Amino acid sequence: MTLLITVFAAVIATIFWYRAGAKDEMNISTLCYLYWGASLMWFIDAVFEYAELRAEYFTPAAADMLNDTFLGFSAVALGLVIWLATVLWKDPKGKWRNTVKAS
Repeated sequence: MTLLITVFAAVIATIFWYRAGAKDEMNISTLCYLYWGASLMWFIDAVFEYAELRAEYFTPAAADMLNDTFLGFSAVALGLVIWLATVLWKDPKGKWRNTVKAS
């Protein structure tokens, strides 16, 4: 489930990045790198887990699937937090600077 969730997040982020075009002022490419990196990490994990479990890999217990789902959503949320922090730090639209100047 972690692989599936992060791949969906990576595909969605890539679509938004592609639609943004060359300007990419909100640094969506950073979000793409985070999610594709997480997807690659979970893919490698799945390959090694399959090598260990073989056929049992495709019949996980319900508790394991629930834990993997929470882990996948946690990875997506952490990626969003990191991306949001970079956007706020770089302040591409000058919103924070204008707020501080107005004070």
